[in-house]
Amino acid sequence: MTDFKKFNNLTGWAVFLASLVVYILTIEETASFWDSGEFIAIAYKLEVSHPPGAPLYMLIGRMFSFFAFGDVTQVAYWINMVSAVSSAFAVLFLYWTIVMLGRKLINAELGNETNVQKILLAGAGVVGAMSFAFTDSFWFSAVEGEVYGMSSFFTAFVFWAMLKWEIVDDESGRNKWIVLIFYMLGLSTGAHLLGLVTLPALGLIYYFKKYENPNWKGAFAAMGVSLFLVLLINSFIIPGLPTLAGKFEITFVNTFGLPFGSGALFMIALLIAAIVFGLKWTRRKEFVTLNTLILGITFVLIGYSCYAVILIRSKDNPAIDQNNPENVMTFISYLKREQYGSRPLLYGQYYNAPQPETKKGAPVYYKDKDEYKISDYKVETTYDDAWSTFLPRMYSSSPAHKQKYMAITGLREGEKPTFLDNMAFMFSHQIGHMYVRYFMFNFSGRESDVQDADYLTALDGNKDVPDFIKNNKSRNQYYMIPLILGLIGFFFQFNRDPKRFSATLMFFVLTGLALVIYLNSPPIEPRERDYIYTGSYYAFAIWIGFAVLAIGSAAMKRGKALAYGALAICLVSPIILAAENWDDHDRTGRYFSVDSARNFLASCAPNAILFTGGDNDTFPLWYVQEVEGFRTDVRVIVLSYYNTDWYIDQTKMKMNESDAFPYSLDIDTYRQGTNDYLYVDERPQYKGKAIDLKDYISLVKRKSPVIQRPLTSGTILNTVPARSLFLNVDSAQVEKLGIIPNSLKKYQVDRMTFTFKQGENFLEKAHLMMLDLIATNNWERPIYFNYTSVSSVPFDLDDYLVQEGTTSRLLPVQKPGSMRDLVNTDLMYDNVMNSFQFRGLDNPKANLNGDYRGFAQNHRSMFTTLADALITEGDTARAKTVLDYGMEVMPKESLPYDIASVSFVQAYLTIGEEEKALTMGMEIAEMFNEMATYHQKKMRYDYEFRKYLNGLQYLQSIFSQYGYPEQAARLREMLDGQNTMLTIDRSNF
Repeated sequence: MTDFKKFNNLTGWAVFLASLVVYILTIEETASFWDSGEFIAIAYKLEVSHPPGAPLYMLIGRMFSFFAFGDVTQVAYWINMVSAVSSAFAVLFLYWTIVMLGRKLINAELGNETNVQKILLAGAGVVGAMSFAFTDSFWFSAVEGEVYGMSSFFTAFVFWAMLKWEIVDDESGRNKWIVLIFYMLGLSTGAHLLGLVTLPALGLIYYFKKYENPNWKGAFAAMGVSLFLVLLINSFIIPGLPTLAGKFEITFVNTFGLPFGSGALFMIALLIAAIVFGLKWTRRKEFVTLNTLILGITFVLIGYSCYAVILIRSKDNPAIDQNNPENVMTFISYLKREQYGSRPLLYGQYYNAPQPETKKGAPVYYKDKDEYKISDYKVETTYDDAWSTFLPRMYSSSPAHKQKYMAITGLREGEKPTFLDNMAFMFSHQIGHMYVRYFMFNFSGRESDVQDADYLTALDGNKDVPDFIKNNKSRNQYYMIPLILGLIGFFFQFNRDPKRFSATLMFFVLTGLALVIYLNSPPIEPRERDYIYTGSYYAFAIWIGFAVLAIGSAAMKRGKALAYGALAICLVSPIILAAENWDDHDRTGRYFSVDSARNFLASCAPNAILFTGGDNDTFPLWYVQEVEGFRTDVRVIVLSYYNTDWYIDQTKMKMNESDAFPYSLDIDTYRQGTNDYLYVDERPQYKGKAIDLKDYISLVKRKSPVIQRPLTSGTILNTVPARSLFLNVDSAQVEKLGIIPNSLKKYQVDRMTFTFKQGENFLEKAHLMMLDLIATNNWERPIYFNYTSVSSVPFDLDDYLVQEGTTSRLLPVQKPGSMRDLVNTDLMYDNVMNSFQFRGLDNPKANLNGDYRGFAQNHRSMFTTLADALITEGDTARAKTVLDYGMEVMPKESLPYDIASVSFVQAYLTIGEEEKALTMGMEIAEMFNEMATYHQKKMRYDYEFRKYLNGLQYLQSIFSQYGYPEQAARLREMLDGQNTMLTIDRSNF
């Protein structure tokens, strides 16, 4: 083995190929849950995703979609492949990074390596790179249509490129690498901003290379300059330049009367002129470093210019056009992610701080006919310093977040937190639960895929573990082998090469703990956020590779054979990671993320309007419509977006096959800053009464003083003067359209009353527009709600909703008080049995994780709702068919029993299927009892624990009600046992 360069390159490409093959074998075949559906849709049609967008990912995804050759069902697969290829390249550059850093550790001189050194270096690269390739978080992102795989590639490339720069002796040649690094950082902004946090680590490498006698003072100065560059790019170039463009734009258009866009064009011209001048001046003065820096920033801007595609595509008004960034001012808001607000970082309030003082901040502009006008002002808040703190960690005033803060810290209602409480939350939850736990997921082991599951250590086994946890595909036990190897490599590099160790450590900290501090996460997240910190796992994988060099160097003193044996020992790390993680990262054979979306749309009548609660349950629907072209006549409305004027404007346009919406309210009544909230101010004359909805909307439109109330600040707001609104039904129109099925005509009403729920005291703009749509639509277009949207509406709709599948239709029929749900049984039966798809849910080998179980639970509830309605009608034969079909397509072997399964027991008992019901009921009871006991032993009195207790109580009441004393007694024993074990008041649950 004489030519190590060739051997090293071939080994690197072998690592790339091996990881790519694994990712291809386990890749998601369609759009997965969460953001993936949106990213695939926007890439396929070059549409506009949520801020701040991912234009480079979108463009590359579009190119990959061509490999589908017109088969729309294959588009998702090929766009998912972007992540697979990007991730495999990240693994390749990690391999080469480990080899380059490892040379110093074993004194392997370039071109003069011994055979043992060659094997150890290549082995270190393979062990470290392949361990990272098979880590839980990185593998998860590598096989779905998300930006994190591409982000990891840019991060890996930039760190590797800096090491390449370090070994180049020619100054000119080194500067070319610097420029390339800046260009790649600029491009990376078109996918994700993670690559920027590598700059301080690169600054240390630069400093140690440039100065022969480095010291700590110089190292800190180098990090300071690097952090300034991060700040320059992240806080000035990315949001700052657009902000500056906005100021020029307002001045040029509003003051000078010039055309729209003139201010932005002037700033771009000014920026180009400044760059040209700077390059010429520094070249003339021979300021090489400054010239290189200016050239580097220029290439950052060239890479950043990919964002122009967002502006271009938004002008075309595509179906997905989030924030509508088609002019300078909306584009600026889009780039700055203003819709998400901000979190306090260095100084701010506690969660229970008294109401802050507010004042008008910067104006918010909109584009009018010939100038920009102010629609609203941003609100600036000032909290009492007595209730504020340095480095605020417990800041959110959300009621759910408040409860979580108190549960974690032990604070009581109204008790003011101390700085120690603040730090306790940061260390226990933000660092401990939201980072260390994730870190251990990847290098020690993972308990399960249940939300907030714990990590495993080498001492954790399967004894006294419920079958649900034991058989969970995400239960991965690594016996801490990767962790131990990483620690060995950590100390080995620290002792042998402290300079590069400091750079690697900086990389590890900035992409891990520092990111935790910067993000300042709230105490409750909708899903695990481990994918954010893959950069730190990447750095730790470098140390896993160095363990080969550490153990191999020690073993080599006793003979070469032992050195090779050390490599074989360390290979256990990638092998155990691959073996344990394969089943929970293999996404083949599962399609329910898409099928559930299709089922939502298939539930709707032609030309329907479907309200969804949030973007995460909407993205799969967007994918099905925009990519696969399924049911594009249905207009999907995200209620959380419906509060914005740009989104309401889009509903007034025809999209695909969906017609524009009718409204009586115009832009002046829903523009940002107008009617954002309408407080319920019940007047004495309307106490306990309802007011006419159409009359009320007319008052809103006319800005009538009748419904207005002044605030102490002088602001005048519209209010809702009663707690109920009624809508008179045009019965002739309803009869003409024939929208009420014969089975429900007995429930038809000529007036619908919408009463605010208890505790709900204001109407958001989204709900105002919804009410206007309902009133103005006059039943022309079917209006549907999914389960998340109904729960987020402040007034009660339940009495007028008729379930037709996985969605419920708003109809002028009123549910009797004794009835559970109104169901169009014939239509729903046809939908469920003939139109819906449940592919892969009966496959025990498929990786049906928590997301799939959640959606399956909702579908199980759908089956029992239909069965109950059929039983009420006396149609027990079809009820049994529905129940059996539900058990067939979602068997317990692939989808373990859940809380919705309890209703199957009751339904089976009702139709006389006694044996099946009792067997199923006791199986569910044993499972729930095991899980509740397990949670108590873990001291987890959380949602999951309460769910299992409620399930046991529900089953016990069913067996008692239906006359099965033996089973009821057994359930009572289980509940008494749980009650005995409880260490806190049972009433809290």
